[in-house]
Amino acid sequence: MESLILLMSLMTLILLGAPVGFSMILLPTIYILFTNAAPLLLIPAQMFNAIDSIPLTAIPFFMLTGELMTSATITDRLVELSQRIIGRLRGSLAQANVLVSLFFAGMNGSVVADTATVGSLVIPAMTKAGYKRSFSAGITAVSSTIGGIIPPSIMMIVLANATGISVGALFSAGIIPGILVTLLLMIVNHILAVKYNFERSEEPFSWTALRKSTLRASFALIVPITLVGTVVGGIAGVVEAGAITATISLLVGLFVYRTINFSNTVSAFNRAFRNSASVFIIIAASGPFSWLLTSLGALGQLEEFLLRYANNPFIFALVLITFIYLLGMIMDSAVNIIVVGPVIVEVMVKAGYPEIQGALVCIVGFLIGSVTPPLGVAYFTAATVANATLESVAVAMIPYLVALFFLLFFLVVFPDITMWLPTYLGFVQ
Repeated sequence: MESLILLMSLMTLILLGAPVGFSMILLPTIYILFTNAAPLLLIPAQMFNAIDSIPLTAIPFFMLTGELMTSATITDRLVELSQRIIGRLRGSLAQANVLVSLFFAGMNGSVVADTATVGSLVIPAMTKAGYKRSFSAGITAVSSTIGGIIPPSIMMIVLANATGISVGALFSAGIIPGILVTLLLMIVNHILAVKYNFERSEEPFSWTALRKSTLRASFALIVPITLVGTVVGGIAGVVEAGAITATISLLVGLFVYRTINFSNTVSAFNRAFRNSASVFIIIAASGPFSWLLTSLGALGQLEEFLLRYANNPFIFALVLITFIYLLGMIMDSAVNIIVVGPVIVEVMVKAGYPEIQGALVCIVGFLIGSVTPPLGVAYFTAATVANATLESVAVAMIPYLVALFFLLFFLVVFPDITMWLPTYLGFVQ
């Protein structure tokens, strides 16, 4: 009962607009004050322990890379490249929306940030081309989930740190599921484009134009390729790789594209470190909150509940996915991955699944939950950016969410989807 009251209190505070980190610190503090279950000094001690990890220092570098890419208009070149790849395929702007999320994957650190960034670039163009605002918002929100699945992904770093999984192993495991999500969204886009006679580009597909756009975006593509390649290939640790790619982004903006100056560089640093601070506050706050959940037996009860269905893989998959979806709709994906993620990974390991697969299912599920109506935070963000009603955006998202639900189901039932590449690269013996 106490666990339920705690979770309901947290959800209520978040829905009322209280900062997530503040709420997660406030509740254990109140509990200790009223019950005297532990000294108050436990709160800062648990906060420090939660962030006392070297891999987490990669987060500011990742966010700085994303901000520098945006400031240097690198993302504009990725939009152009995406449109050239799509050519005159019907629904070209909707398809480009998905590809931009693929190219720009994970650097902003959250689905909400990716939704806002990509949305501000693509939604106005889609609206001008005749797309309904609700549809533009829906595909933008859903495609933003790619950023947390395709490496580099800040959420992967956070979960890897919490579970002890190799960051390189988790990065490699996310590549195939991320590509599958991209292809699935593009297939749904195509079906809807044909059905509703969406726009197509006036310019025919041209290998020459594609080659020119690829050259224009080549330095932009170097950034994610370098980061993923160095980490997965074991050339550099995740922190070193983050520092390298942030440096590359800065140099490309200054000396190659010449679209960045001192002023917007300073602004990029400010935004990156401010956003990093927000993530670190949540990570730190998860320490005392996780302690409280453990003390009340909530995490143990959750593990026991899920393991009841472990004997039947299909029922287990349905129960697990439904739980992840529901929790993902209510709470921030970062909070879910930090607090509940390790428990879900442990449950899947005890049920006979590989640890890496459990981590990927956890990440993908919570990211999808964060864009799912009626409470998904990225769903609200997309509707706001597009100036569309929440109800219309929810309806527009239904075919995508159904498709992603089935994909997540297959990720649970068929381990090879996530495990083949880590095994091939030697992360799994």
